[in-house]
Amino acid sequence: MKNTIPLSAVLSTLFLGLFFTAGLFAQNVDFELKERPSDPYIYVPRHLQPTSPAYGFSGDNIICVQVNVDGNGNNILGDAANEPSIAIDPNDPGRMAIGWRQFDSINSNFRQAGFGYTTDGGATWTFPGVIEPGVFRSDPVLDFDETGRFYYNSLRVVSGELQCDIFRSTGDGTWDEGVFAHGGDKQWMAIDRTGGPGNGNIYTFWDSFFSECDGDFTRSTDGGDSYETCSITPSLPHWGTMDIGVDGALYATGNGSKFLKSTNPSNGAQMLQWDFTTIAEMGGPLIAFEDSPNPGGLLGQQWVATDHSDGPNRGNIYMLASVYTFSDVLDVHFIRSTDGGLTWSAPLRINDDLSADNYQWFGTMSVAPNGRIDVVWLDTRDNPGTVLSSLYYAFSTDGGLTWSDNLRLSEAFDPHVGWPNQNKMGDYFHMVSTDEGAHLAWAATFNGEQDVYYSFISPEPVTATKSVENEAASLSQNLPNPFSARTSIPYSLKKSGLVQLEIFDLNGKKITSLVNQNLPAGKYTANWDGKGPRGKALPPGIYYYSLRVDGALFFTKKMAII
Repeated sequence: MKNTIPLSAVLSTLFLGLFFTAGLFAQNVDFELKERPSDPYIYVPRHLQPTSPAYGFSGDNIICVQVNVDGNGNNILGDAANEPSIAIDPNDPGRMAIGWRQFDSINSNFRQAGFGYTTDGGATWTFPGVIEPGVFRSDPVLDFDETGRFYYNSLRVVSGELQCDIFRSTGDGTWDEGVFAHGGDKQWMAIDRTGGPGNGNIYTFWDSFFSECDGDFTRSTDGGDSYETCSITPSLPHWGTMDIGVDGALYATGNGSKFLKSTNPSNGAQMLQWDFTTIAEMGGPLIAFEDSPNPGGLLGQQWVATDHSDGPNRGNIYMLASVYTFSDVLDVHFIRSTDGGLTWSAPLRINDDLSADNYQWFGTMSVAPNGRIDVVWLDTRDNPGTVLSSLYYAFSTDGGLTWSDNLRLSEAFDPHVGWPNQNKMGDYFHMVSTDEGAHLAWAATFNGEQDVYYSFISPEPVTATKSVENEAASLSQNLPNPFSARTSIPYSLKKSGLVQLEIFDLNGKKITSLVNQNLPAGKYTANWDGKGPRGKALPPGIYYYSLRVDGALFFTKKMAII
């Protein structure tokens, strides 16, 4: 672990407000406009959409699987998906659901409430479609209760007003008809799983400026059967999140480094009261402007999370955000409170790059039951002067006092792919941590379009016992890569099965099959000379190779011929 040096400069609220107005928002992002339909719904039959191999990869600390795939596990060409949120069954972590903004056609910005689910720990995903076909929806937020029931909070437009419905599912790929939950733009949701008096309560807040009601908060004390009349929170936070303390207290955070606390949210017979609101200085503001890696969207929202472990940091409250500072265009900052939110530490800079010109955006945080704090973000440091971004990770095991070195987890991708119809990558990623590692729902453009991915991230190198549950095979990167005359592709099987190792071009057209036979468990290597089925050398370029076992797609990787 390395010690992280506290930032000495604390920005005043007044100066931040002036800077916000005059500088960063010179090119305003009109969020109300962005979350309203401007293109018509285009029905695209799934069976008519062309496909290509789904993108996936594995590394020492990560396994990544594409979620928005067809019934055969292939990428669907011509659609787009972004702004994902994840929920995990606490009683069976192999059951997960991810929701996202689904664009059936990249030629239209009309989006719907897309979702996928897995029952094998994320090794394979089923994408049934959308909750309500043909209904414009956005801002998906998922959570779960202690019984393992999933909740999907979804924004829609009704008679020109922004409002939310919350759907429930047992994780079998179906959702109920949804319950009206007031709401508005940039809503977030938290469900009490403490086992206390408020267990099962659902809390949600949103941006009051873009809402169907005059307030910005509601709750359900009956498991989501109904939601109270909306009320007003002090200081009207937005662009933030919520969490539940170890004693059932409710925490909320948002723009302007605001932190709010309520100690009586569990009592449905009383109106919820907020004990106090304070400024928990993050060292800079949240920002959004079009000349950025995420045009049309935020560069991250503010996260609050609590330590529920039985260790020395139990009850600690943590906040994290990607913020602008006067010395750096965008950094990931972290603060902590050990007294219930009354006082906060000075902000710590999590990213360890040396340049002040790199974007560390979409900072995302979650806390494991054992108290480990996981943080991911997108980072442009490997491609300076561009918006090309890679996924990075860091973690802390001592309550955020010290942090691991930054770890690059993915190759770079272009977040501007999809502009302008998919005007942003969304406004957030979402992560849930278990003792074994972090489960991340994120979006990227590895396929030349916006797609949603599930990643299991381990603070230690992934071993067979820490990989995606029930993983039956592994596929390594070809060596050498790039290559000109010959390359080798290692793979392994944990059990016998029909193995198909195939090569595809950039458009998803199958070039050749290297392996198509039943094989016993073991380690193998396939060799390829870069030629097609007729022995003709293929032109230089990018190609994909995918591994299937008994018809299930496990991995797809990229290689290059030079």
